[in-house]
Amino acid sequence: MDHPAYVSPPSQLDRASWAWLMLLILALAIYAFGLGGQYNPSNGDELVYTHIARLTAASGHWLPLVSELDHMRNTKPPLLFWQAMLAGDWGQNWTLAALRTPSLIYTLLITSALAWTVRLISHNLRSACIAACIYLAFFCTFRYGRTFLTSAPEAFWLNLPMFWLLWRRLRPTSASGTGDLGWIAPVGFGLAFGLGLAYKSFALIAPAAAALWCAQLLSAPGLSWRVALVTTIKVSLSAAIALGIFAFWFVLDPDPAAVWQEFVIGENAGKLSNSQGYWQVALFGGGGSIWAQLLAYVQNAGLLAFVVMGLGGVALQFGHQAWRGRGVRGADKARTQLPAHLVILLVWLAVWLVVFSLPSQRSARYVIPAMPALAMLMALYWERIARGWFLLSLLLCGVFIGVLGRVAWAAHDVGIGTDIEFRVTLLAVVIGFIVVMGGVCRPAWTRACTLAACLMVYACFGLTTAPLNGESGQYPNPVAVKLQQARVAVPNGFNGQFERFQFLLPGNQFVPYEGEARTTSGTHAGELLRLLSDYDAVVWLQADLSESAPPCAPDCTVLGSRWEVKGRHQPGEITLANLWYPQTWLFRREWLITR
Repeated sequence: MDHPAYVSPPSQLDRASWAWLMLLILALAIYAFGLGGQYNPSNGDELVYTHIARLTAASGHWLPLVSELDHMRNTKPPLLFWQAMLAGDWGQNWTLAALRTPSLIYTLLITSALAWTVRLISHNLRSACIAACIYLAFFCTFRYGRTFLTSAPEAFWLNLPMFWLLWRRLRPTSASGTGDLGWIAPVGFGLAFGLGLAYKSFALIAPAAAALWCAQLLSAPGLSWRVALVTTIKVSLSAAIALGIFAFWFVLDPDPAAVWQEFVIGENAGKLSNSQGYWQVALFGGGGSIWAQLLAYVQNAGLLAFVVMGLGGVALQFGHQAWRGRGVRGADKARTQLPAHLVILLVWLAVWLVVFSLPSQRSARYVIPAMPALAMLMALYWERIARGWFLLSLLLCGVFIGVLGRVAWAAHDVGIGTDIEFRVTLLAVVIGFIVVMGGVCRPAWTRACTLAACLMVYACFGLTTAPLNGESGQYPNPVAVKLQQARVAVPNGFNGQFERFQFLLPGNQFVPYEGEARTTSGTHAGELLRLLSDYDAVVWLQADLSESAPPCAPDCTVLGSRWEVKGRHQPGEITLANLWYPQTWLFRREWLITR
């Protein structure tokens, strides 16, 4: 199979290249917009780790980590929390935007690295922009690439050696050289790996080192037993340095036994066992099975899932032609050999997928560090993926744009946001539909419009939730100033969710209570009166739309109220009958009440 036909570098930027640059700038603006938003897509445990970082900063010490949550303290290495402590100026600038900014910077660094790599491979700026836009259009990047608890930092450091190897192999002298990387490089690789492990887990050395080892061997200009031995020694040296850096946690922490028990045993060793039986889960575990893990890259791609499937079709066609040509010699054989950069990208994807198919606990997010390789492959074979796959993704984007438009309309109907915010959101929805229709009607535009439509979905999401980050979703400043150093009972429906009130009503002590367990209005009133008698103030959630005031009224004082999005729903709450009316199940009032 012929390799991608690369376009020689144009003497100047053509119109298409300018269009791709504009799309990339739009993607960057979308990622920066609403960085401190309450409802940005993220991991549900983001606030748990925000809680640990805040209390550790308040202690005035780097270690030990501090938490008020049972069995949730040494659940991640300290570098993640130190990053937040520095970004938040040890509590002096404790905002979601400040805590999330380092993650966004890491994401942009990864995007720059993969764009530069594709530029070196293709000698074409347009392909580089396409690769960057693809990576930013992946839902896993949008979800985990700009929140505090993210995969961006470890993905950057663990992938830095792979990028370096790609750049080394792409040098003209590598084709005729020995492929030896010297002894300085393995030390640098070890430092990079070590920083990656210090963000997430020592267990990540397995896929990172295995991918580097396989990529070096399979992409070497000349493979021999000596090359294999030297490569093994060098990668082992890198892994040993990385693990040594991670081990400093045990040296620096005043309570290393707790680190061993809570992190090594509880957080990592537990993922290698399962009470249901390893093979039972691996083969018949549904979303936790090996078969589901095989679709991890498709799942991470989100709206581009169909395009990833189309790339798989290209790979199958390539494999079929390579198999048919396995016996040819001379020039025909040379045509079937893979270039070094393609070998590295394929190994990068394969090793991460295989390694994270082995533990008993499997998740698509574990292979996020390999998504840059997928973005580069998609960019290189962009024109070879059949148009039909792009059309399916376009239609999927159109559905999401319509849903977000309806949510924005319903939010405006109940009084969330201003008229200007609503009109801007509707304008984005209209533009999104125009992009979708343009891609459907004009075959030459389909591929570009697919990426643009994905980014417009994210833009619509940001604009739809923006009013909830303003006056509609915040307590008035006079209320926040008046209520200081108070004991406030707050609803908590998930681990650490009470930590969000540190950003809504800073300067108070928050005591969580089960906010989703109320069933009848009588129980509501009794529970609220009990909380009011025990605490200085209570944050109370509206039970249903018919509840226009808290059940304690008029015998209590409402200091303020705001709109809140209900994230967890009971079975039967959302039905076909009310699906078109999100105001009946998505939004609810939240009151701040005192005696």
